[in-house]
Amino acid sequence: MGGKNCIAVLDSFTSYSSDTPDFWRRDGIQYPSHAGRFTGEPAYFAHVTGAALRLFEEAQCKPGDIDYCVFHMPNGKFPRDIARRLGFSSEQLAPSLTVDLIGNPYSASSLMGLSAVLDIAKPGQTIFMVSYGSGAGSDAFLWKVTEAITSYRRQKRETVAEQTAKKTYTDYVQYLKRTHKI
Repeated sequence: MGGKNCIAVLDSFTSYSSDTPDFWRRDGIQYPSHAGRFTGEPAYFAHVTGAALRLFEEAQCKPGDIDYCVFHMPNGKFPRDIARRLGFSSEQLAPSLTVDLIGNPYSASSLMGLSAVLDIAKPGQTIFMVSYGSGAGSDAFLWKVTEAITSYRRQKRETVAEQTAKKTYTDYVQYLKRTHKI
């Protein structure tokens, strides 16, 4: 990650896609549409599983070879279910579950999970990550943490846990005032 003093290097990656309806928003429409029953098995689970299995094959690895796993987190149930299905332990998954702290950050969820894992990972450890893009596909990555993570942490940066601990709750009226200038 980055050009100099990389804290993690990309060992392998792959993609998996299909034309499956899930969430979409037509141009000019304020709210997205949803394909209901297509969100779970034929969309999220099919794509994440497809990308994960392809990466296992291409990187010639299995869950037992990996220190941490990170998955797209539209809710707390889906990443736990896919990790179990693929053979990862709850210990490999738990550090990434930012969804339990802040809810669904949508396309940022797997990157937030990766950031949370990088807050604790040691040099030489591996991180298996799979993103998901509502019916479009999944990208899977195998990261190797480098020695540079140690000096990076000494720079007094806030961890994901520290940042999320500062969250504040806003009711809907306050949200509207802040986002719509009411």
